[in-house]
Amino acid sequence: MINSPATSVWIGYDPRQSTAFAIAKYSLKKYQRHIPIMGLVLDELREQGLYRRPTSRKNCRLWDDISEAPMATEFSISRFLVPHLAKIGYALFCDCDVMFMTNVARIFDKLENGKAVYCVKHKHEPDDQLKMDNQIQTKYFRKNWSSVMLFNCDHPSNKKLTLDLVNTLPGRDLHRFCWLEDDEIGELPPEWNYLVGSSYLNENQIPAIVHFTNGLPDIKGYEDQEYAKEWRAMKPLSVGAFSNWKV
Repeated sequence: MINSPATSVWIGYDPRQSTAFAIAKYSLKKYQRHIPIMGLVLDELREQGLYRRPTSRKNCRLWDDISEAPMATEFSISRFLVPHLAKIGYALFCDCDVMFMTNVARIFDKLENGKAVYCVKHKHEPDDQLKMDNQIQTKYFRKNWSSVMLFNCDHPSNKKLTLDLVNTLPGRDLHRFCWLEDDEIGELPPEWNYLVGSSYLNENQIPAIVHFTNGLPDIKGYEDQEYAKEWRAMKPLSVGAFSNWKV
């Protein structure tokens, strides 16, 4: 068990998913008002000289030239800058297509101490070729492990995750935690990254983080998925939440 609370939460931001970002932020603050929340905004990271990866557009999709692969979101790679940005303590990263269902401080209740990164170790092998708004469903080793990550920024192995590494390695290597040994990757309980349509919990369990990884409830075809009603109920309450990246 870890007694130290998270010092910050970092949510990926993509202008195509500003509503999702607002709901993720609102749902987190609903249960924990005092933790700093930051958005990973690609344009700002470029301006600061932190994100230097060349990108292009192919078939109207954002393309990472180093990986020679599509980027489903603008934060596909920038998430790995979180230890550099947060600097100290524990920092939680999550995709913006999530909804918090409990106080984020509870994430520490059952964790083994001493790991560099903690995540839900999914065995996620989607059959669909497309997801979200017709984005390519890229398949890679340890898929969706990196969609919710708790970084121990003080762990010496995370010092290997340098700006040069983030800006030069193919995304598939970063998403498989290439800078870490396997025993440095701690495991979050499955409720901390509940993939709608893919994850399963015991009868008495409820998700702590609901993740609409295949498509948000406001996208055609995903309106009736599990937890869609709860997500839409937060939509009018979260208005303006994406106007500030830092709270």
